Amino acid sequence: MGEKKIMLGNAAIARGCYEAGVKVSAAYPGTPSTEISENMVQYKGDIYSEWSPNEKVATEVAIGASFAGVRSIVSMKHVGVNVASDPLFTAAYTGVNGGMVLVAADDPGMYSSQNEQDSRLVARTAMIPVVEPSDSQEAKDFTKYAFELSEKYDTPVMLRTTTRLSHSQGVVELCDRQEIPDKPYERNIKKYVMMPGNAIPRHVFVEQRLKDMAADGADMPINRVEMRDKSVGVITSGIPYQYVREAMPNASVLKLGMVNPLPRKMIEDFCAQVDKVYVIEELEPHIETQVRSWGIDAVGKELLTVQGEYSANMLREKLLGEKIETVEAAQVPARPPILCPGCPHRSVFSVLSELKIHAAGDIGCYTLGAVAPLSVIDTTVCMGSSISTLHGMEKAKGKDYIKNWVAVIGDSTFLHTGVNSLMNMVYNQSTGTVIILDNSTTGMTGHQDHAATGKTLMGDPTYAIDIYNLCKALGIQNVHEINAFDIEGLKKLIKEETAKDEVSVIITKSPCVLLKTTKITGRCKAIPEKCKKCGMCLKPGCPAVIRQEDGTIRIDDTLCTGCGLCMKRCKFDAIEREEF
Repeated sequence: MGEKKIMLGNAAIARGCYEAGVKVSAAYPGTPSTEISENMVQYKGDIYSEWSPNEKVATEVAIGASFAGVRSIVSMKHVGVNVASDPLFTAAYTGVNGGMVLVAADDPGMYSSQNEQDSRLVARTAMIPVVEPSDSQEAKDFTKYAFELSEKYDTPVMLRTTTRLSHSQGVVELCDRQEIPDKPYERNIKKYVMMPGNAIPRHVFVEQRLKDMAADGADMPINRVEMRDKSVGVITSGIPYQYVREAMPNASVLKLGMVNPLPRKMIEDFCAQVDKVYVIEELEPHIETQVRSWGIDAVGKELLTVQGEYSANMLREKLLGEKIETVEAAQVPARPPILCPGCPHRSVFSVLSELKIHAAGDIGCYTLGAVAPLSVIDTTVCMGSSISTLHGMEKAKGKDYIKNWVAVIGDSTFLHTGVNSLMNMVYNQSTGTVIILDNSTTGMTGHQDHAATGKTLMGDPTYAIDIYNLCKALGIQNVHEINAFDIEGLKKLIKEETAKDEVSVIITKSPCVLLKTTKITGRCKAIPEKCKKCGMCLKPGCPAVIRQEDGTIRIDDTLCTGCGLCMKRCKFDAIEREEF
């Protein structure tokens, strides 16, 4: 027996890559997948790991490594699969050389996402297999097995996880690393060059590959039958398997480790042995729809929701009719997400709010600018969408319509997909103001580096992309850098740039207050006897600034970072800064 260790699902996936002999890992950070790459760094001597600018690029990196003959992995959250789908769908046709696995981390319940899509459906459309582990041990083991499937069937393989698996812990038995010899690269135009004449026969290959995998599914160790009480049979996979075992310990279970393509004969044989069949799967009825199409009377989504996560109690209630006695939740104050004290985004948004300017928003911490009291973000769709949204508004309603609009986007998100959107504004002769909120990190997912920070995922120094000069190189004449906390300067600049009939870019350069390199050198202190109770200092919504019962304010020195935003808004000198 090898060493055992308690691991998060994401850490177990990274360990599986190490043990499987993976040599290249690429990703773009996004909860709940981020820790896969962060854990990969500990295997730096064996695995090259990088943060790519976006998921499409990361997937292409993994494809290139696979073509060259080594095992590679690319990791992303579910919405990143949309960005990666262009190369992924064609890689299904080219197949692989060295094994290639794509981790898609779904987010049932939308704990940190803008939608709740089911990546199994994307994989089914892309015609690639999907394996789905149910605990940390399987996360490691299935990762290793996915590479075997990839090479055996000449296909990329999707490893599908969910937030619950990614961020829960379990005991994992560790094994030694397999040293997988590099596969020789052999020039093969018909396999790797996907022009129509070559793609047509590869499509035939892909269809046959799926049929072969479905037929072989019964013999795959990741698919197993647990026969118990034959009056009830449950088909399930992933985390829902754990809920089934807890809520229905006596039920017979077909636990699917490969959920695309489905092993039809194995499923039909199982269903023939039980009296009643349930299909338990979170999100879409991916398994259920196919099972029912084969004439099997299976019960699933008519009892269970297509939204959010499941639980053992839900299954007890919905399937067994048990009334669950639960303790009433404690009545605690609501704690909606807010921008951190000292966040430079709050400073920018306070100016936009004062100027009554609308903002087309993007994915990042700054999405919180949509909520009170700032309330300046009007739209948020996907990574990089803010700039294109502003452009679309301008083309729909004209340049005068967007004089009181801006697009806001973070530095990492700008490099992800914002560059193309800004290029489009210039190319198509748009007007409008874009504010790049440069806080020197990928803040929302836990402060990862990116192409403009000067450091790689593996900690090596590298060239930092100069966002100012990048914007200049696109042909934009009006590019300005300013400290996010320069309130008056920022107010003047926004007024000037939004009035222009040109494309303007304002880069607010102030590091995230939570970065280790950000030094806090002082605190703000309220002077109650000078306070006029006007509430101006409260408008930015900093949680450190608190109105007392008598209407005056106090500043919580355990929260205050000394950014001075409240002090700059006070006209009565009722707030002063104390230096450390």
